[in-house]
Amino acid sequence: MYWKRRQTRRNDSAAATWKLGLVFCAILLPVCTPAVIDKVRDLQDRFDKETHAGNKVKALQKLADAQFEAAGKAGQAEDFITVGLTFEKYRDNVRSTLDLLKKQEPDADRHPGGYRLLELQVRRGMREVAETLITAPGELRPPLEIVRKDLLDMDDELIRLLFPRRSKDPDKTPPAAQEKP
Repeated sequence: MYWKRRQTRRNDSAAATWKLGLVFCAILLPVCTPAVIDKVRDLQDRFDKETHAGNKVKALQKLADAQFEAAGKAGQAEDFITVGLTFEKYRDNVRSTLDLLKKQEPDADRHPGGYRLLELQVRRGMREVAETLITAPGELRPPLEIVRKDLLDMDDELIRLLFPRRSKDPDKTPPAAQEKP
């Protein structure tokens, strides 16, 4: 005997499933936000305890990822005060890492690894701040622009440390030897 296949009718069960999924996500989103905040706190504690410059740069990379994620979620929720505080904390972390790096490895020519990683991280931070400045309301832009300027200054300092001028005074460089015909 064969089984006759019933013709299935479209019903509202698929739509109901989607609606239930959206409601579940809407309930779960605020629950996930404290998890992101706890992750940032945990990584910030690890970053603060780190004493070696190279390891501090690597810890900053992980912390920055979590901070940018938290800032993105706060930006989606239109909580730009939290976004500003997050980026200010990021700037302070970069500054402390740069100071420790200059203290422990003062010659960037011989030990460029940490400087280069930090310079890449600072550029990423500048991009994140620039993207946030586009969506931020007018009254909250000045603190973000200060953070952007500080990151730009630190990036310039890192570039100067990585690529120092070889001659002290560029006006007193000897002229190139000219060939006589």
